[in-house]
Amino acid sequence: MATRTLLTPKSPLLLRHRLLPRHFTSTTPHRHQSPRHPLNALNSLLKISPEVSAALAANKPVVALESTIYTHGALGSLHLEDIVRQHGAVPAVCGILAGVPTVGLTADEVERMVREGAKKASRRDLAYLSARALLGEKGVHGGTTISGTMVLARLAGIRVFGTGGLGGVHSGGETSMDVSADLTELGRTRVAVVSSGCKGFLDIPRTLEFLETQGAFVSTFAPEGAKGKTVDFPAFWARESGTPSPSTVRDEREAAAIILAQERLGVESGMLFANPIPEEAAVPRKDMEAAIATAVREANEKGFTGNANTPYILSRLKELTQGRSVPANKALVQSNVARAAKIAVELAKMMDGAPVTPRTVKTTVTTKTTSYSGSEAPGQTPSPTIGAQSDSHPVDVLVAGSVALDLNCDYAGGVAPGNAKTVSPALHTSNPSTISQSVGGVGHNIALAAHRISGEGKVRLCSMVGDDIAGSTILSTLRTSGLDTSCIRQLGHEQHPSARTAQYVAVNDGDKNLVMAMADMDIFSTHSFPAYWNSAVAASKPKWLVVDANWSEADIQTWIHAGRDHGARVAFEPVSAAKSQRLFPALENHSSHTPPLRVFPHASVDLCTPNQYELLAMYEAAKRHGYLEHNHPWFSVVDAFSIMRGARDRFVAITSPAMADAGIPVQSVNLLPYIPTIITKLGADGALLTTLLRKGDPRLRDPDHARYVVSRSMSTNHHDVGGVYMRLFPPVERVKDVVSVNGIGDTFMGVLVAGLAMGGRVERLMDVAQRAAVLTLRSKEGVSEEVRALRGDLRRVVEES
Repeated sequence: MATRTLLTPKSPLLLRHRLLPRHFTSTTPHRHQSPRHPLNALNSLLKISPEVSAALAANKPVVALESTIYTHGALGSLHLEDIVRQHGAVPAVCGILAGVPTVGLTADEVERMVREGAKKASRRDLAYLSARALLGEKGVHGGTTISGTMVLARLAGIRVFGTGGLGGVHSGGETSMDVSADLTELGRTRVAVVSSGCKGFLDIPRTLEFLETQGAFVSTFAPEGAKGKTVDFPAFWARESGTPSPSTVRDEREAAAIILAQERLGVESGMLFANPIPEEAAVPRKDMEAAIATAVREANEKGFTGNANTPYILSRLKELTQGRSVPANKALVQSNVARAAKIAVELAKMMDGAPVTPRTVKTTVTTKTTSYSGSEAPGQTPSPTIGAQSDSHPVDVLVAGSVALDLNCDYAGGVAPGNAKTVSPALHTSNPSTISQSVGGVGHNIALAAHRISGEGKVRLCSMVGDDIAGSTILSTLRTSGLDTSCIRQLGHEQHPSARTAQYVAVNDGDKNLVMAMADMDIFSTHSFPAYWNSAVAASKPKWLVVDANWSEADIQTWIHAGRDHGARVAFEPVSAAKSQRLFPALENHSSHTPPLRVFPHASVDLCTPNQYELLAMYEAAKRHGYLEHNHPWFSVVDAFSIMRGARDRFVAITSPAMADAGIPVQSVNLLPYIPTIITKLGADGALLTTLLRKGDPRLRDPDHARYVVSRSMSTNHHDVGGVYMRLFPPVERVKDVVSVNGIGDTFMGVLVAGLAMGGRVERLMDVAQRAAVLTLRSKEGVSEEVRALRGDLRRVVEES
């Protein structure tokens, strides 16, 4: 099997001239933020959802959405979040929930705001509503307007915001000074707003003049074939206003380039990208102008001014247009949000060269004359989809490991002089063979095994591929497997020229024994994104995190500590004898961010599944680098095991003289303080479980387990240690019809961890995990499809635990 390495996406640590994404908890400002920052007080209150936080850390495209469209709108269900997702971006609904400024409101949270009532919240209201919560008031909600949403989006590090129509200068605004706060916000807050211009009943020429004074960039998406022609700034329900747009933009990529240039120049004013309403949903300009004239006149006559002006006019326009304004309003909002998502995707590509693949979301969006379902927007062809699940939900198992394209070349045999059949390929020449292609990689196989045994939506793989044919092949294959791949990232050549997808080529003889293998794993050794990995663990909230040894020493420690920091149990897959040593780097190589491995009862790693050669390599690395010294905390734990002279006899009785002579029991016991459960895979001899028992563990008193208890602690200095348990599990079957040895250890680990995440006990899970490995031994795949058939057995074992 290929030994791979791994993973992941885009670094959140952007260049100095870029916007630094801020990931704040409810109490802690971001470490990049200066304490003198004028918005520091608000930042310390800002809450960002795990999904949005992870997306920002990975430089995934994110689109801000306002909450007033839900709390104060009358358009019904718009499916805006679904539209954002289907175009490949992450939605971030902004608002104030129970006094907490929040970016990434869930559907339930928005529904709560609607049910309990929310005030309109522009920039001026954010501190006021937040202060209500600080003073102890409950249920203080705020639906953010365009200006309020822009502020929260900017604080979170979101660059693109999709909405309906902008506020503007009201008719007679030159004397009444009735000017929307949206316009001044565009003059000072660097967020790109996509809207269908401003509301059609406003003074559009003066609105554009005001935006020019504020230094806000304004441009309109030009229709096809309009290059070089003057284009009207849109009038919300109508595509033309009679007022020329200050500039035009051709497509989403050009818009993204403008946003990036503005950011790199450090210009803090905002940008308005006007997106005309779709033609089929637009209300004719003459019809709208007549209705608007009537509605505005009546509003003035009846004294509807200030905040009451716009709601009255909108309500009256609905009546005057016989309801045509409502579906038009829905259509333009949906079109704007789709356009914003596409811009965000293009911007993400430009920032680090990583293509972002849209995700299929099953939803139906209806406009006045068109409807569509699935992943295509009106006039669009379906986009390819990676992964069936959103990366926002928690999972049982997160696998941080490698994925690669495997090529297996099986020598087809030949005839030597004397008509003797040959089984070994000849060197320095071409040989006849059967070549098969599959997706492999240690991390991929572990995740796939756990997925097949536990079911949909419970396992997630975090890895990375290059923007090449091999990467596209892998993503296409994973798409059909049902495995959650929302954390797999594709690195583009423009920004990551060395990012080639990992590949492994195996040359086997006529008996399918490995002759030689070649591996290209450079993508994993030259790309590192620790902040994203931490965010991936935070967003996934796994019960178990599996880390394979394809990572660098520093990256392995980063993953382990991220798992611990977010409450996950951690399993380590050694991959190979050479790579297994990375778990125990030289102590001086540790940084303040990744302190040395901790020992029991606070061990950094809970489980490891080495073979006997990997176990020896790990033991020697730990000894060589000072982890097994008497002055190290390790010694107090080992000393508490109370293993007396004559222990070899116990080891021989439990295992065999050969295993004891090879040092397998001793090596396992010495590593237990760092890894309290070690399962050593012994091939035809089965698997040896060595585990550290806590005080009070029932196995210490159970007569059925007495023969496996190597020692019972008599220490008065280490009250957590109960004893050492060692048990040899013989192979479940002697397999003669071996098809491939690739992936059997990965299958074992994947099934074992899936069972542990379900609440099973390790000694009860050994049988199912071994049987799954046998199925893979008889399969051409890295993980046998038949592993699914063991789901019922796994559930029964867990229930008996």
